Parts: sequence; structure tokens; C-alpha cells
Amino acid sequence: MKKNFVITLVIIFTSFMFMRDNPMGALNPGVGKSIVDAHVHVAGLGYGDSGCFINEDMRNNIRFPFYLWAMGVTEEELIKHGDQILFKKLSDRIAQSETIKQSVILSMDAYIDHDDQLNRKETQLFVPNDYVAAQTALYDNLLFGASINPNRKDALQRLQKVKQQGALLIKWIPSIMNIDPSNPDYIPFYKMMAKLNIPLLTHTGMEKSFANARDELADPIHLKLPLEHGVTVIAAHIATTGESMGEDNFTRILPMIRHYPNLYVDVSSLTQINKLNYLGRALQEEGVTKKMIYGTDWPLQFFPLVSPCYHINHIRIKDAYAIGGIKNQWDRDVALKTAFGVPKAIFLRTELLLNKP
Repeated sequence: MKKNFVITLVIIFTSFMFMRDNPMGALNPGVGKSIVDAHVHVAGLGYGDSGCFINEDMRNNIRFPFYLWAMGVTEEELIKHGDQILFKKLSDRIAQSETIKQSVILSMDAYIDHDDQLNRKETQLFVPNDYVAAQTALYDNLLFGASINPNRKDALQRLQKVKQQGALLIKWIPSIMNIDPSNPDYIPFYKMMAKLNIPLLTHTGMEKSFANARDELADPIHLKLPLEHGVTVIAAHIATTGESMGEDNFTRILPMIRHYPNLYVDVSSLTQINKLNYLGRALQEEGVTKKMIYGTDWPLQFFPLVSPCYHINHIRIKDAYAIGGIKNQWDRDVALKTAFGVPKAIFLRTELLLNKP
């Protein structure tokens, strides 16, 4: 009964905070409008000949309507304007931010069987490279993040193509893409990535954003193979949540961060309710802040998934109140992480790491 009462108070207080519109004030990290967000997702339903699709499991999942709402788009808008309307909306919101200069918009390749067949039934989310490359080219504040499943027989050719299209990184979610990063068959792909100097941004840790996932594929230990072949790897979410081989994933990745100079981590999603205390802990771990880059995991920034009220053991109550009144989602995320004590260097490191032209 007491627990339910506390939860109710948090919901009421947070709802009140989000009805205001406050400037960032003292919670601005003082870097101007110069931050690059390395981790922004888009999706689509195929409208406007985008080539995107979502499988039946995901369409019928309880998460689907929440994701549309979080992206600020309705299916009626997608039908009328095409999936492309989401890029216009993203560009407009980023333009309104006080802190975010550009965001990397991520493609998402399909589930590819090991015989090179695209498995539409198992592909929960597909966002083609050509589509994202074409749309991001229309906006100065949107950058192209590609996705290539290395199970494709033409993966090397695709990698060269996206590099020519201006892709700044390759994005994987192994647990939904049928990718085991430790597979030695991928070594030629890793060697080509290293040669082209294109980083790998890959999900690590348990995956709860989709209808189903093979979490064993996102064990951070699997990243040793690409690291040892010279790939710059960005472990998304610092492997927070879940266990592998009976060990906490976050604990498993810490010695790797200190050992591999080409291993980085992003701070995306670390303020979500399912990852409480991980950001505070990561900031205290020796050597880890020097390997952090900034990302949001947009659109997963909505209440009740994220609230400054969840972190009052790490931030001041008056800061939580101020953060709740910041209207822009990116500025609110930056302010919350600033209140945690995220150093300025982390907000600026993304652009340096991605070898932007």
C-alpha cells in the first residue's frame, strides 16, 4: 500500500512538472549548440515508398502505439505524407534545441538467415540504408547512420557503398538481427570496417524494446573479435541490464573498456527506469568517462519510462523540478545528464569520434 502511494505521488509530481516550460538555466553544460547525438532511431510502415516495415509481432505488440506517440507522429500522418514526415519533424525539434547541433539517424537492417535470406517474419524492424541516406541528406542537422547485417553475402559491397554515401557508423542490435559478433566468418567485414575507419555502434545487454530478443547475442564479451581486428566499437548503453554466463553484463564490459583503446560506450538510455543507478555508477568507475560518448536512444525518452524524479538519490530535488519543465526532449536529456555530473568532454566527444567531414 505504501509503495503504491509513493508511485502515485511520483506520477502526479512528474505530470505537474511536465506542464511547465522552463529554460535550461544552470543545467546547460555550457558547450553551446555543439552536441552531436550518436543514437537516434526512426521507423516506418512503408508509406511513401520508404521500404521500411515492421513485422506482425511488433505491430501487434503493446509497445507499438507508444512508439508512434513518442515519435510525435500518427499512422494517419504517415499515410498522408509518407514515412518521410518523421525526418522533417526530427529536424525541426533538433533545430529548436539549445544544445544539440546534429543527430545521427540510424538505419536498421533485417534479420538475415545464414543462407543470406531476408527473414521477413523474424524482422521486427527494417529501415533501409538508401532511405535514411536520402532523407538525412535533405537536412543539415541530420546525419546518416547505416546498418548492415554481416550475414549478407554482399555485406562488403554494402559497406563500401554506405561509406561513399557518407555513413558515419554501422548500427547493430545483434539480439534481433541474428548476429553473433564473435562469429569468425565476419572477420573480412571487420577488416573492411577498420580500413574504412567506420565505427560499429552495437547494442549490449538485455533488450526490452522489442517483442522478442536473443539476449545471449548481446553479451559484450562477443565484441572482442571486432576489437581485435581494429574496429572502433561503441557499446550502446554500456551493457547495462541483464546477465551473461551468470555475470552482470555491466560488470563484464568494465575490464574490456580499460583494456581496449578502441572500445567506447554511449550514455544513451541510462536514465530510463529499468536502468536506475547505472549512470551514477558508471561515472564513478575508473577510466570509463574517458571512453563515453553522448547519445539519447530517441524516442525512448518519454514518461513514465524516463523521469528526473527517479534519480533524486543522484541529483538535487530542485534540479529534478527544473528538468521536468524543459520542453525540448534533447535539452531535457542533456540537463538530466548534466545534473548527474556528466563531464563536458562527453557531450563533445561524439563528433570527434565519428570522423565527421
